[in-house]
Amino acid sequence: MATSGTYVTEVPLKGTAEKHYKRWKSENHVFPDAIGHHIQGVTVHEGESDSHGSIRSWNYTWDGKEEVFKEKREVDEEKLTLTLRGLEGHVMEQLKVYDVIYQFIPKTEDTCACKITIVWEKRNDDSPEPSTYMKFVKSLVADMDHHVNKA
Repeated sequence: MATSGTYVTEVPLKGTAEKHYKRWKSENHVFPDAIGHHIQGVTVHEGESDSHGSIRSWNYTWDGKEEVFKEKREVDEEKLTLTLRGLEGHVMEQLKVYDVIYQFIPKTEDTCACKITIVWEKRNDDSPEPSTYMKFVKSLVADMDHHVNKA
């Protein structure tokens, strides 16, 4: 059996958890303009842009390389949580499982945190652990903070 694991971190954010959750759930189309140095495009393939079960592809740049990530989305309105389950793309060449979970947690009246959890399983033990992807996802959330509060 190949190695598997879970990474967890929190990113402090300004603004309400609801506002951040809405941007990540329903407004992915603004990401290329807001954080174009990371995200160059988001394409919805199946379902509505903010619906549970929708499938989309992300074109992004990480570590100087252009990559693609195709995911199926799970939405939990009550817990302000989005789960992106990896289907295809560069990261899926080395991983059998790659799930990114964003949970927006209220902290004060005008601050929140995004708890990021990455659940992964390698295709084989020769593949590297995806620790650099946690750095990337954390930087996406941090960089979107400014744009969420400008809106």
